Amino acid sequence: MKRSLLLLLLLSASVLALAVGLATGSSGFEPVAVWQSLAGDSNPMLRDIVLELRLPRVSAAFGTGAALALAGAMMQVLLRNPLADPYVLGTSGGAAVGAMLALLGGAGLLVVNGAALAGALLSTLVVFALAQTGSNRSPGRLLLTGVVIAAGWGALITLLLATAPDSSLRSMLFWLMGDFSYAASPWPSLLLAAVAGAAGYLLAPALNVLATGDRQAALLGVAVGPARGALYVGSSLLTAVAVTTAGTVGFVGLVVPHLVRLLGDSDHRTVMPAVVLAGGSLVVIADTLARSVLAPRQLPVGAITAMIGVPIFLLLLRRLNGQLR
Repeated sequence: MKRSLLLLLLLSASVLALAVGLATGSSGFEPVAVWQSLAGDSNPMLRDIVLELRLPRVSAAFGTGAALALAGAMMQVLLRNPLADPYVLGTSGGAAVGAMLALLGGAGLLVVNGAALAGALLSTLVVFALAQTGSNRSPGRLLLTGVVIAAGWGALITLLLATAPDSSLRSMLFWLMGDFSYAASPWPSLLLAAVAGAAGYLLAPALNVLATGDRQAALLGVAVGPARGALYVGSSLLTAVAVTTAGTVGFVGLVVPHLVRLLGDSDHRTVMPAVVLAGGSLVVIADTLARSVLAPRQLPVGAITAMIGVPIFLLLLRRLNGQLR
């Protein structure tokens, strides 16, 4: 009952966030006029603005937020680290470097997505390899390794920006900080988040056991190797699609799973569908603020999510200090 109530509340919040995102913008029209235009009762120009500009952007924001939140939840199971997140552990940075290299080489969308996936997979693999001490991976070592790898990707991004053509520098900077202005299509992130969320719900019992440790999971009949491989590839793929859609949007994968657990419980039958709704809603709200606070100027979405995520990260780090030694 508690799970059903939480999911119903999050679903209502998602619908509200999407409605606000569609009704808010820099065009100067009142929200009532927006809904009247969608009903076909007034301004056809406004209807085109909503359907051709706002709806794809809001949908892309929702899909990106859902994908990043799912990736964070998967990484926290994969690494058994409550502070695991695609941004903090460098997966987003690896995906961004791969995508930027492909973009600077003039590659098409498919190659860009493949390069981003390769960068995300490489980053996660490097964190795993460097954090390994014998047969153990301490949470503190994983966290520190991820932070260092993220800093390394940041240095490579700086070098790529320094060599980029001046004509594309501003758009690349905004993309790196999170920007939905150039989101080509919302469908990749939406479809992938839906499939991953459904798969996570179906595999929730195995995830619950895997989160307690590999040995315990193996004793209870979970195929640890394939399960960890699926989480590894799934979290990297979700991150890669999110990065190619909107650039680097930080801290969503860290904040959302924790908020869901605070509101509900740690059962992944609750966590997986809940992070889809909560992550999508958070990024839709952040994007709505980014394009309306200083309209017609737009702010980078990643800056807004970071303003939310950094203090929460520090609070969690302080709260979990004893567990990270």
